[in-house]
Amino acid sequence: YRSGKEKVFGFFVGAVMKLTKGQADPDIVNQLLKQKLSGS
Repeated sequence: YRSGKEKVFGFFVGAVMKLTKGQADPDIVNQLLKQKLSGS
């Protein structure tokens, strides 16, 4: 992800959506994943 692989990031968001059966808010998932993956 850190090297700019946005497709991999999309995979992570998709995995979260699958695990939550679509109940998670994709915008919030995006924001949280970016924070976690950036090391913040």
